[in-house]
Amino acid sequence: MMGEVAEAPLKLDGRVDNRFARLPGDFYTRMRGERVGESLRLIHANPEAAALIGLDPAFFRDPAFVEIFSGRVSFPGGEPLAMVYSGHQFGAWAGQLGDGRALLIAQIRNAQGELWDVQLKGSGLTPYSRFGDGRAVMRSTIREYLGSEAVAALGIPSSRALSIVGTGEQVRREQLEPGAILTRLARSHIRFGHFEHFHYAGKHEKVRLLADHVIDEYFPAFVGDHAGWFGEVVTLTAQLMAEWQAAGFAHGVMNTDNMSILGLTLDYGPYGFMDAYDPEFICNHSDETGRYSFANQPGIGLWNLKALAIALSSLIDSDRLVEKLDTYESHFVSRYRERMRAKLGLNAAEEGDDRMIGILLSLMIKARADYTLTFRGLSQPGETWLRLFGEARGEADEWLIGYRRRTEKEGNRGSAMNRVNPKYVLRNWVAETAIRAVEDRGDSAALDRILRLVQSPYDEHPGDEELALPPAPEFCGLSVSCSS
Repeated sequence: MMGEVAEAPLKLDGRVDNRFARLPGDFYTRMRGERVGESLRLIHANPEAAALIGLDPAFFRDPAFVEIFSGRVSFPGGEPLAMVYSGHQFGAWAGQLGDGRALLIAQIRNAQGELWDVQLKGSGLTPYSRFGDGRAVMRSTIREYLGSEAVAALGIPSSRALSIVGTGEQVRREQLEPGAILTRLARSHIRFGHFEHFHYAGKHEKVRLLADHVIDEYFPAFVGDHAGWFGEVVTLTAQLMAEWQAAGFAHGVMNTDNMSILGLTLDYGPYGFMDAYDPEFICNHSDETGRYSFANQPGIGLWNLKALAIALSSLIDSDRLVEKLDTYESHFVSRYRERMRAKLGLNAAEEGDDRMIGILLSLMIKARADYTLTFRGLSQPGETWLRLFGEARGEADEWLIGYRRRTEKEGNRGSAMNRVNPKYVLRNWVAETAIRAVEDRGDSAALDRILRLVQSPYDEHPGDEELALPPAPEFCGLSVSCSS
């Protein structure tokens, strides 16, 4: 049974501007959300995300909020639809995919003129659900809710999370789990796979139409310049990969249907922030070959851009596509070097900086030193910092002597370093703490506490210091997969 068409009162400072819905019908299926769930309950709502679309947080307390952001009642002025796209998954062409459990319920232009997608995830079956049920489980919903906010707070481009609604039903994955619906926001949910879908269907006029739509709304400086626009997508993707690497973040499922055309971190499935530094870190236990390991992410970013280039080959000459792809490495290296030098408190570049960074990373691998604590501790390196390196402590001490000599001329670095090196990241065990509180006890207080912490990751948060630590033995080996 599909959702009601009645509209509930909803006051927005911005206005509804459903631009994607103005595209032809073969870009989507118009539909309302399925009536998912037995008894809906607001688990949590995020005022910071609400501000992005001019939504008054007071509306969280209105019973209509749950009705709208579960898909049961239409978003006022919205034109709900499920997008169709295709993609390469784990390097193999998967054919037609699409929003199998997602629904774009509206696009809102805020007071700053920015257009934001409002999308439900877990709101039921769509024509693109394939063998799925269109649902999402509480576990993965909490992980995406916290993860997207944690990544955004680190200054990394990302989708955002507005709310979690519990559905009161059990959803079967490996076992029965509580169901939930996430409302997420993004400047756009258009993916590389959108362009692949029409290219491989031979609908080249639709590739052009979609490109022009994207350029007009999100890249106005490149109107009439498709090659220049593609070059900007290359730059944004390279910079995103550098941001992930510098933060110790692994996405886990870098399929082309999960790659944002705007260079956003999108589709939080089996992601992970590293504890012990390991370039071969694989955060997705479904990734048996390690294709999407931490170290492979920059190369996969380029692989995906090459797939996008093929999808745009009817629009842009091949020599221009290659020319733009050839800039990827320089953009990646430039942003990564900038971020890593900032993490070490190095303002003026010197010739030996790359080597010094490389030696430290090698020592961290050898000692399995905690990634986040190592860099955070460099603002005041001493005995506590050296203990992170265990038996490699002597080598770390030797590195520290050279580091101190190098930074003598940099002046007071501590406060600046603590503004770029977070004390808190969303470790798997921390996310699991919130999941267990909600699922086992129906208690959202831990979720609220952790959300506030990851939204201000550079602050000290007295009383919450344990949430900055690596996992205790009982939380080691937590496994995440594509299942949600």
